[in-house]
Amino acid sequence: MNIATLDQTLDTIMQLSLEQREVLVNIVQHRNIDNRRREMAQNAKQAIADFHAGKLKSQSSQEIITKLRQSLNEGTET
Repeated sequence: MNIATLDQTLDTIMQLSLEQREVLVNIVQHRNIDNRRREMAQNAKQAIADFHAGKLKSQSSQEIITKLRQSLNEGTET
């Protein structure tokens, strides 16, 4: 199996016309969006299943907001 390197792929892409490269960028962006959407849906399904299986506990919105703020503050302290 012949797998192209990133440099080889970029060289090939640069041989395309500007219009073709723009179309390619558009296609890649939309596929990335679709893949991310599927990933998020799968994560949501797993979280719901974990919740129903008792693996997650209920929390108030205030508890969640507090934890989110703490995690954001920890991320900015580095």
